[in-house]
Amino acid sequence: MTRVLVVGAGIAGSTLAWWLARGGTEVTVVERTAGRRSSGSPVDVRGAATPVVARMGLAEQLRAAATRTTEMALVDEAGRRIARMPVQSGDGIELPRADLARILGEAAQGSAEFRFGDTVTALAGDPHGVDVTFAQARPERFDLVVGADGLHSRVRRLAFGPDSRFVRHLGMHVATVALDGAADPSTVRMHNAPGRALAIHPATGRELAAFLFRGPLAPGVAPIDLLDATYRGVGWRVPEVLERARAADDLWYDAVSRVRLPSWSRGRIALVGDAASCVSLLGEGSSLAIAGAATLAAALATEPVEVALRRYEHAHRRRTTPRGRAAGVMSHFLVPATGGGIALRNRALRFVA
Repeated sequence: MTRVLVVGAGIAGSTLAWWLARGGTEVTVVERTAGRRSSGSPVDVRGAATPVVARMGLAEQLRAAATRTTEMALVDEAGRRIARMPVQSGDGIELPRADLARILGEAAQGSAEFRFGDTVTALAGDPHGVDVTFAQARPERFDLVVGADGLHSRVRRLAFGPDSRFVRHLGMHVATVALDGAADPSTVRMHNAPGRALAIHPATGRELAAFLFRGPLAPGVAPIDLLDATYRGVGWRVPEVLERARAADDLWYDAVSRVRLPSWSRGRIALVGDAASCVSLLGEGSSLAIAGAATLAAALATEPVEVALRRYEHAHRRRTTPRGRAAGVMSHFLVPATGGGIALRNRALRFVA
């Protein structure tokens, strides 16, 4: 195997490109956007991802970009603290998603080719490789194609089938937007109403707001209209943040979903990161993406392609499966559906504290 195409220049794609190129593989990374995404909530690098970034020589750079949050404070409509919980422990690093993707991407660009503003439109595989058609560039042939293009993976749709077969909405939605204010760098603040929450994260100097709310899918409804309808009448800083979201050009929104496939590879086409298994609700999906990409690269370095893909999947599923089971429990803890559930959660946190 000498030529690999990685689709997606995010966390999983950049990590995979770095490791493959380091082993001597010719790597091309194609990314449909013109540049790297600037939005998204802070994410974690911990667990199995920690030794990966250390071996990449990036641990200190990531720590320099890290947030300093240590707790989440639950507040009432007036902003008064009513409960608290710790949010950082162990050797984990929390940093803005955009910073993590940028650091990983810059490391990989030294040895892999990155093409922004293009994507794949067709994949035709055979036992020895994949013929790839691009939206912009001329067609090319690669020994392996890896979809690292997230929850809404184009590679998965082209090679495995429509999203309706593999993606299930979990009844939750998330939207994030950057604010202009600065706050206590150690504390995330969150206010709940039944089925809804607004969290304000101090990030690394510029606050980030996250709407987390329950509800069915709303196809065709603009995210800001969905937020307006869902949060009407909710207090604390909600009116202020909604006003900022209306004017923002970096409002990010998605439905929280679970991705499940019987296999993460089909011939010489494979999936990694959220494209293969999207299970995260609290930012730990970034750690799984880093660990999964490194596991895939290590397997490809020592085994024939077909054997390596099976070995990677067997090893990494053991990490993702427990996270998938915990996602539903954590969603009910963060965003209780009823006023009674909110009160019970808050009493439990006060008792533990």
